[in-house]
Amino acid sequence: MKSPSSDELTNSHAAYFIIKERIFFYRLVVPVAIASWIPLSHCAKKPVGIARKEDVPYIKCQVCEILAKQLYQQVQSKKAEISPKKISEYQIIEIAENVCNLKKVEADWILRIDIVEKADRLELEEEHDSEGQCNSECKTVERACQEVMGYSDTDVAEYLYSCKPDIDSLTNYLCKDLSKSCNTKPPPVPKVFQTRTPGEPFVAKSSNEAEMEKLLKSMEGMPGVPDMKMYSSDDLM
Repeated sequence: MKSPSSDELTNSHAAYFIIKERIFFYRLVVPVAIASWIPLSHCAKKPVGIARKEDVPYIKCQVCEILAKQLYQQVQSKKAEISPKKISEYQIIEIAENVCNLKKVEADWILRIDIVEKADRLELEEEHDSEGQCNSECKTVERACQEVMGYSDTDVAEYLYSCKPDIDSLTNYLCKDLSKSCNTKPPPVPKVFQTRTPGEPFVAKSSNEAEMEKLLKSMEGMPGVPDMKMYSSDDLM
């Protein structure tokens, strides 16, 4: 029988340690993380938020302006993170693809926004220091973001990569040239809206809950990692 070569032994040892690390991760890290979450929520099951599609035209321009700022800031943060390496167009495309998807950490900015009814307008307030629970308002902002971006994520990424615009230039490109979200003034909210059920109040998450959600989002799609969801204690009963 042929003895294994030194390269084969090295590869087998490497594979052994990778398997050990994964076993350690699933047996220790994930259960500890989940256990730390379960006691945090003792409320009843929360209804799933559904986007109010009829609200999108009233907030679309505002969402586009915030989206442009987020794209710019996230690209700058990525550049600083990988410095001295240069950011690739693929890395920018990844940001553009994920920034309107609440299942991705790039879209966590949506969780800090509140839709506020003011006379005949819907205004976005983004001064919250912490992330909020995702409800119909959160889903509405996500829907508006997706309508702004459409199928233009690669166009936006190419513009960011090739032209290296400032925030104002990016906002004009995305909100006026590309999506045309801000080419006209938003329509006034119809009077019938005055009798509608107002949006939910902003309810901040605990820091532990926010950290746990970020952990699960960061692990989603990783090779060998099963799909995981976060449940409250009531969900598990």
